[in-house]
Amino acid sequence: MLQNGGTAAPAASDDLVRDTTTQTFIKDVIEESKRQPVLVDFWAPWCGPCKQLTPVIERSVRAAKGKAKLVKMNIDEHPAVAQQMGIQSIPAVIAFVNGQPADGFMGALPEGQVVAFIERLTKSEIGGEEKDLLKTAEAALAEGDAAGAADIYAQVLAGDSNNIAALAGLARAHVEAGNLDQAKNTLAMVPAAKQNDSAVAAARAAVELAEQAKSIGPLGDLEAKVSADPLDHQARFDLAVALNAAGKRAEATDHLLQIVRRDRKWNDDGARKQLVQFFEAWGGADEATVDGRKKLSSILFS
Repeated sequence: MLQNGGTAAPAASDDLVRDTTTQTFIKDVIEESKRQPVLVDFWAPWCGPCKQLTPVIERSVRAAKGKAKLVKMNIDEHPAVAQQMGIQSIPAVIAFVNGQPADGFMGALPEGQVVAFIERLTKSEIGGEEKDLLKTAEAALAEGDAAGAADIYAQVLAGDSNNIAALAGLARAHVEAGNLDQAKNTLAMVPAAKQNDSAVAAARAAVELAEQAKSIGPLGDLEAKVSADPLDHQARFDLAVALNAAGKRAEATDHLLQIVRRDRKWNDDGARKQLVQFFEAWGGADEATVDGRKKLSSILFS
């Protein structure tokens, strides 16, 4: 649990680095990210790794000379945004592009990795052909063509074996095809320095959810249990997991939200935590994630 204590970091004195609040977040981050990428550093005064990361990321942003901005949010003083985004440990850095979360990492990374992260946001490091292939693979995966997507990701990896987007995408394609061992083997190929990449984290969450779904009963049986007893939170929770595995994201979200509405503390806040894992697996820009976060926020902060 997040705790209070310590002293706040001094306010930033230039336009590239600033502090924000819950009230100014939309202006400082959402609107500003439509002009250039904005990195949001979620921190707290008591967090040791935050004290290590903040000066590193400030230097890196200033070195980028206006290609990106840094906004710092003290989650002790302003917890709502971090809670809404499902951030459970800090330091956490989320990059916003065009008003949406686009990438991120957790933990106090070395300066070289922070610089590389910013360069990836501000430069087109992927060639036009690779970018087109990745878009085609993503579209195939979204349409349920896991085999086709896997073939395209493999084509990208044949030219660049360390392409993180392709590795993560291939792992997700294996998950969709039910090949969890192959998905794990693919994720094992990700370099240690890239383990916190948002695409890799999403693929890892997808593997965990698929394994979780294997351990519960058939979808029809779970639906019958919930119909017979709407207050059977465990059955509803399991049904949400099964629905997600079946690709029914909106329905899965709604069932978990019902649990949160009725009993937030059930199973140690288990329904909200499961939603956060769904959001991670689906990706921050996914329509189901965006809609689910809005609905969850309206419940938590109403």
